[in-house]
Amino acid sequence: MSWWQRGFALAAGLACFAVLIVAMRLTPSPTGMGTHTALGLQPCAFALRLGIPCPSCGMTTSFAWFVRGNLAASFYVQPMGCLLALATAFGFWLGFYIALTGRPVYRLLDFLAPRRAILPLMGLVILAWAWKIYIHRLGIDGWR
Repeated sequence: MSWWQRGFALAAGLACFAVLIVAMRLTPSPTGMGTHTALGLQPCAFALRLGIPCPSCGMTTSFAWFVRGNLAASFYVQPMGCLLALATAFGFWLGFYIALTGRPVYRLLDFLAPRRAILPLMGLVILAWAWKIYIHRLGIDGWR
């Protein structure tokens, strides 16, 4: 691979690493959502107006649990957040692997994320959102 491709892979790996470091510095909210407000962001307007969590509610909390090694809590509060945190960790290692070795990994990526996986992935997003709404409605969406 060329030097600019390796540099891009390194930048992508560093970006993934930065996301994980930020998640590590946050304390997961015991309510299952709202951890992002520690970053100075506003509470979810979708949840405030409609009374149900948006599709991304709980993602930051899920990342914060993931980096602490509590995969059960990460998956419980937002299943898609846990999968995205796993993908972010994988992206970190993959970016550094490409940058250091210069070897392309397109065969691995084709194996892990074939184009025909888009619809099942969208189904997972919808199921994760349905789960978040379900546990929120029951008042059990936090991890204590």
